[in-house]
Amino acid sequence: MRGTLVAIGLAVVAALIVGIIGNDFYLRVMFSICVYFLCAVGTNVLVGYAGQKSLGQAGLFAAGAYSAALLTTSWDMNPWLALIVAVVISALFGILIAAPSLRVRGPSLAMVTLAFGIVVEKLVTETSDVFGGAMGIYAIKSLTFNGSPFDMKQWVWFGILASLAVYLLLRNLLTGRFGRALLSIQADEIAASAMGVPVLRYKIIAFVIAAATCGLAGALVAQQNQYINSDFINFNLSIFILLLVMFGGSGSLAGPLLGAVFLTILNSVLARWTWAEHFANGALLLFALYVMPRGLAGFLDDVLSKFGRQRAASPAPPLPAVGGLAHKVKADRSAVLLQAQGISKSYGGVKPAQNLDATLIGGSIHALIGPNGAGKSTFINILSGIVRPDKGTITFRGESIAQKPVHAICARGIARTFQNLRLFKDLSVRTNILVGQHRCMTNGIWLSLLGLPAARREEAKALGNVEAIMQFVGLADFADKNAGGLAYGLQRRVELARALATEPDLLLLDEPAAGLNPQETAELGDLLVRIRDQGITMLLVEHHMDLVMKIADYIIVLDYGEKIAEGTPSMVQNNSKVTEAYLGVDDPDEECVPIASAASAP
Repeated sequence: MRGTLVAIGLAVVAALIVGIIGNDFYLRVMFSICVYFLCAVGTNVLVGYAGQKSLGQAGLFAAGAYSAALLTTSWDMNPWLALIVAVVISALFGILIAAPSLRVRGPSLAMVTLAFGIVVEKLVTETSDVFGGAMGIYAIKSLTFNGSPFDMKQWVWFGILASLAVYLLLRNLLTGRFGRALLSIQADEIAASAMGVPVLRYKIIAFVIAAATCGLAGALVAQQNQYINSDFINFNLSIFILLLVMFGGSGSLAGPLLGAVFLTILNSVLARWTWAEHFANGALLLFALYVMPRGLAGFLDDVLSKFGRQRAASPAPPLPAVGGLAHKVKADRSAVLLQAQGISKSYGGVKPAQNLDATLIGGSIHALIGPNGAGKSTFINILSGIVRPDKGTITFRGESIAQKPVHAICARGIARTFQNLRLFKDLSVRTNILVGQHRCMTNGIWLSLLGLPAARREEAKALGNVEAIMQFVGLADFADKNAGGLAYGLQRRVELARALATEPDLLLLDEPAAGLNPQETAELGDLLVRIRDQGITMLLVEHHMDLVMKIADYIIVLDYGEKIAEGTPSMVQNNSKVTEAYLGVDDPDEECVPIASAASAP
């Protein structure tokens, strides 16, 4: 709420300043600040939050500008309607360039978007019959008020109003469920999808938002100038928009405004020396990348922190009156929760899964053990959807899930942790666990964008659940610390808590005790038993045999991708095939060593 009031206050002050200013040059500078802010605030969603590097923003700016120009000149459309249609057309172009993001990422994605910008630039330059080429399009209809075209002050006022509206809408979106999801995608796409975030859909949404705001900015420029030509559309514009985001503060709500104000004023001062303007922009981009990676917003935040301002933590509602995970009930320990049949997977000549069968009983801890390379992690990856099996069926609560995407499997009640930690290290412990609540929240993009009461209720409910989970796993004292800065054992616990936040029926744990000392391992075992007592079924991959024998209800043993034994701990412990797999016993007359003793032997 405080951020919203600050934004409204700044907009009011800016509007009052416009009313006082009589100099047309200063008014144009303020209008340019509004235009560049609109470009930057949407690009910040794409680059700063979703982590998608785009160099094609000039092409999206052109889509809005030329759409408004052609609609008002060739089609004689009402300028207000043309402005709306231009934004929609730009958003559609956003979907067009988002398509490659489903296949490429990183530098490859940047090259694809760069190619889009270059194609658009060449198109508007060379196609003079439609776009006017270097001569451009004249007589574009200006926005009107009471039948009269806007004067310069009215244009600035409208720019301020549009900027405020876009900022408030995006603030609503980014400070809740969708903002966390986009940040998780930037940090680790696999972990995000395992927490129920539909990664590809959210990437497209980020591209659409960036395209719509750049298109809005382009349409405003065309209608204000009543003229547009190819000189407005070039690679320098794409770089400048990226610089606005990076120098202002990528991933910060205030960054786009800081970048727009500082760089627009700087460019206005250097406008008479083009070489100096380009040099300054290049130098500032390098400075932002290597010296001040958090931009002006991060720098100011650090300065204010030194003067005693405490960083605001997310407000937490009272803890629910529960002793653990309130959403679960005792599971039926005789019911089959998941059944895998004939699961096979090969990578050339390597076959980590060969005709595997497994049945998981509700409310039980199942352990999956075997020597290194036996195929345990592959089987976990297959069950969670990260790896598609070559053949076989997986049925979860009566529904086939073998070919479903990772986020859809999570949505049906299967969560997981990873053998190698996949935390969102730059996010707080609370935010990491809140990402796990994503699939449980019902507020869609429109409810979140408009900041309606239903979205706020969902956010408050999620915060309450997360507070309860942190209490349950012993992380309440670390809620506001960055997850990547915690001790390794605590990071393991954060990952477990994040998985619990998805409110799963089945929890897949890939070596959760790896790297833990004996005391931490014992505490983990007690915690897993408490989780089972909440009605959550677990499949545990683990090499600590003492832990497995202590807490597991059933054990499945793999060797070279095949199941060699299954049963209760006592049955598996004395199975000769299991002992042979661990110790390599070839003499059938040699005495069998119990598996727990074998695993703990030096």
